[in-house]
Amino acid sequence: MRIHCLQHLKNDTLGNIGTWIAERGYKLTKTLLYEDAFFSAPEKLDLLLIMGGTMSVYQEDKYSWLKPEKEFVRKTIEAGKPVLGSCFGAQMIAEVLGGKVTKNRYKEIGWHTVRSMEGKSPSKIESSKLPACMFPEFTGFMWHGDTFEIPAGAVKLFESEACPNQGFLYNGKVLGLQFHPEANRQWVRNLIRDSGHELVQGKYIQSEKEIYIQESFFESSRNLAFSLMDWFEEKCRQRN
Repeated sequence: MRIHCLQHLKNDTLGNIGTWIAERGYKLTKTLLYEDAFFSAPEKLDLLLIMGGTMSVYQEDKYSWLKPEKEFVRKTIEAGKPVLGSCFGAQMIAEVLGGKVTKNRYKEIGWHTVRSMEGKSPSKIESSKLPACMFPEFTGFMWHGDTFEIPAGAVKLFESEACPNQGFLYNGKVLGLQFHPEANRQWVRNLIRDSGHELVQGKYIQSEKEIYIQESFFESSRNLAFSLMDWFEEKCRQRN
């Protein structure tokens, strides 16, 4: 399986997802947006990963690579490739598909409960056969201030108390998640080192101590990421 990653932060290790790729021995290529906005043809990849970032998708005047990145994501989706977007990545997918990205009412940082829309949606989410650990309720790691609309044609999957739109599925294989399944200790440590100034008092903002003390959440985050990547692996096999 050929996996290509759009990486926006220098210290993004890909966390649990990077571990899964290494253990499976799959080929991983990257576009490092903070260095060079070079994009290969969608035909050369089997799975596209769009990782998080401290920027916003509507800051095209500030980040010259945003427009070409969005065009690459659009072409990849149109080519029928499986795509996973995490946080900023999910917001980018949403915008490419016609959904608006705006400031959320609250900043959401730390471990928060995510609830499935299964049983509440007429679109039969269960038919997507997403990993069972994503239903009906689980804990995800958050670090965001923006939110996305569910784009037309996509199915809303998840919500949280602070953010009504936590995930969506488009065309059965394009998955946008507001939370970070990649979050492991090193990944979180790097993020706090670079963006720890955001850990201020807030209704949905946890302290550094609260984040690190949740050992069981780190373990469940790993299990969720591995199950999710197994799901994408099966999607890629179905294409071949």
